Amino acid sequence: MTEPTTDTDSPGSGPGQPLSLTIFLADLGGGGAERMMVTIANGLAARGAAVRMLLARAVGPYLSEVADDVEVTDLAAKGVTSAIPGLVAHLRTTRPDVLLTTLSHTSAAALAARALAGTGTPVVVREANTPTAVSRSWSSPKDRLARLVIHKAYRQADGVIAVSDGVASALREVVGVEQGKIATLYNPVVSPELDELAALDPDHRWFDEGRPPVILGVGSLSQRKDFHTLIRAFDLVARQTDARLVILGEGPQRESLEELVVSLGLTDRVEMPGFKQNPFMYMARAKVYVLSSHLEGLPGSLVQALACGCPSVATDCPSGPFEILQGGAIGPLVDVGDHEAMAAAVLSQLQHPPPKERLVGAVVKYHADTVLDSMQAYLAAISSAQRRASSRPG
Repeated sequence: MTEPTTDTDSPGSGPGQPLSLTIFLADLGGGGAERMMVTIANGLAARGAAVRMLLARAVGPYLSEVADDVEVTDLAAKGVTSAIPGLVAHLRTTRPDVLLTTLSHTSAAALAARALAGTGTPVVVREANTPTAVSRSWSSPKDRLARLVIHKAYRQADGVIAVSDGVASALREVVGVEQGKIATLYNPVVSPELDELAALDPDHRWFDEGRPPVILGVGSLSQRKDFHTLIRAFDLVARQTDARLVILGEGPQRESLEELVVSLGLTDRVEMPGFKQNPFMYMARAKVYVLSSHLEGLPGSLVQALACGCPSVATDCPSGPFEILQGGAIGPLVDVGDHEAMAAAVLSQLQHPPPKERLVGAVVKYHADTVLDSMQAYLAAISSAQRRASSRPG
C-alpha cells in the first residue's frame, strides 16, 4: 500500500484545527461506493474531523447509517450536473479544507465546481474501478467523450485515492495521473461492527443448522457482477452434491437471471431475495462465497466474506481479487466467465475448507481503524500542502 505523505502541521485550516472535510456524492443508493463513503465519513468524524456530506439528492438506504456528527445537506438536484451550483455555493461559504468524492462523473462535477467557485479548495477523488478495463468497454462517441473529460478531471485533482494497487497502476498507465498524486488506500470494509452484525440470525431456512451447504453471491444484479456464470457453475455443483445458492442484491438483470434458473431446473435450489443491508449474517453461515465479477476495483464483499470466516472463490478479474486472495493462497482464482473452473473451485472449497482463522487473518489490513488512520493522514497532508502553496509569495 502506498503510504500517504504526512506533515508536521495538524490537520485543518490551521495548526491545531480539526480537518474540515466535505464529501460530495450523488446519493446514498445501495452501491458499494456509497456504503464505503458513509463508513469514511463516520470514521473521520469520530476522529475529530468536521465532516459534511453534500448530496445531490438525500435518498438511499445508507442514509440511515450516517452518524449524527456528520452534517448532511440535500441539494435537492435532479442529478450530479444540476447539483454543481449548490456545490459552488457551499465551497464559497463553507471553505472546507478538502473536498472528497468518488465515482468518475461525480468527481468531474466536483472539479468543475471547484473551478467555478474560485476557492482553490483541494479536491481528492477516490477511484474504486479499474480504468484499463473500463476504457476498453467505452466504444461509442459519447463514451469516448466521457473518457476524455474524466481523464482530464483526474489529472487536475490534488490527490487520487486508489482502492487497490491494480487500480493505482491503471490510473498511472491509462489516465496519466502522476505517481506522486496517487495513494493506495484500501476500502475500510471490515468495520468494528462486522462481528456483531454477522452474529445476527438471517431468518432464512436454508441457513439453519443441519441444512445442505449454501453457496453465496452478493452484489448488484448487473452485467459486471456476472451472476449468470455463477448460476451455471452452481448447476454443475448441484449435480455432484446437495447444495443451495443464494444471491443477495438487486438490479437490471434479475429477469434474465431468473429465466436462467428456471431453464436449468434450479428453482427449488436457488433464491435471490434482493438487497440486504446486512449481508454479513449470511456470509458467516455460507459454506462458500463466490465473486463472479468480470470487473472490480477492490471487491469489498470478498474481503468481508473472508472476515466472516467464509471460504471464498473469485474470478481473477481486474482488479483486487488477486491481491485479496494473495495470488490464490487464500482461495482459488478462476478465469472470468469460466463456469466449469468456478464449479470445480467451489467443490474443492466445500470438500477441503481452509481454517477460519487463516481467512480472518488475511484481511486484517482492510480493517476500518487501520485504513481510516491512513485516510486521515493523507487528507491532512493534502490540506497542509495547499496551505503551504497558498502562503508562498507571488
